[in-house]
Amino acid sequence: MQNTTPDSNLNSLELTCPSCKKTVLWNDNFPHRPFCSDRCRLIDLGEWASESHRIAGDNLDINSEDEHQS
Repeated sequence: MQNTTPDSNLNSLELTCPSCKKTVLWNDNFPHRPFCSDRCRLIDLGEWASESHRIAGDNLDINSEDEHQS
């Protein structure tokens, strides 16, 4: 019988680095997964921080008078 624990399935999982598109295995050899390196992880973080990446949806007006009234 083959060992099919969730951990064994993750060890064979191959991903593509979101930044540079290199192949990344889901194991301890890639501690920055799903990124291939700390550099790619920081590039992605910077893109979120500069708002190059966004989650779709309506913009919220945090200064709206309606939300501040109780």
